Amino acid sequence: MSRASRLLELIQLLRRHRAPITGPALAEKLGISIRTLYRDIATLQAQGADIQGEPGLGYVLRPGFTLPPLMFSADEIEALVLGSRWVAVRGDARLGAAAGNAMAKIRAVLPDDLRESVDAATLTVPMFRGEPVAIDASVIRVALRKEQKLLITYRGNDGAGTTRTIWPLLIGFFDKVLVLAAWCELRQDYRAFRVDRIQSVEPKDERYPRRRAVLVKEWRARQNIPATAGN
Repeated sequence: MSRASRLLELIQLLRRHRAPITGPALAEKLGISIRTLYRDIATLQAQGADIQGEPGLGYVLRPGFTLPPLMFSADEIEALVLGSRWVAVRGDARLGAAAGNAMAKIRAVLPDDLRESVDAATLTVPMFRGEPVAIDASVIRVALRKEQKLLITYRGNDGAGTTRTIWPLLIGFFDKVLVLAAWCELRQDYRAFRVDRIQSVEPKDERYPRRRAVLVKEWRARQNIPATAGN
């Protein structure tokens, strides 16, 4: 859970309790340490949340606090619309639908002038005519989030098929193909797999022995790829 999501969840927890709720109880519900909870409460108080209480006594959110309105500049609107259209064209069916749903939610809470900016966005994305994919790529994305191993059947350059257990790291969207970077147990090394050559994919009830973030960092170092927030 990101910090922003955690702060929102903390606000929602406090809203559900009219009586003071103790710090340890809040920390347990959020799955964080008590020290992190105290820092989060201080952050929300600095942003205007009327949270009263102190350690040992409990905390209560007084009525009247609302989140700031969702506002974007015209450039930000165009970036969001362009991104959602790109995902709708390049992503799998579930990811494309999610992009459309996200834009609909954003559009619903925008003021009229910015809502018109969404409808009149001047940037577009051409149709994607890449290699057909035989599998449901959303299965890979779920495994990435869960840091879960996958059992795949893969067709190599020579056309021969192999069965492999891999630890998926990330999916790269290239011009005409999707490429999955992963640790391959068969080769005992990092490998790149074209998603259109994966003939079958099955999640295994087994997590990576190492964290994905650590593996991605190691993979980037081997590939001489700089770590950036956008990739």
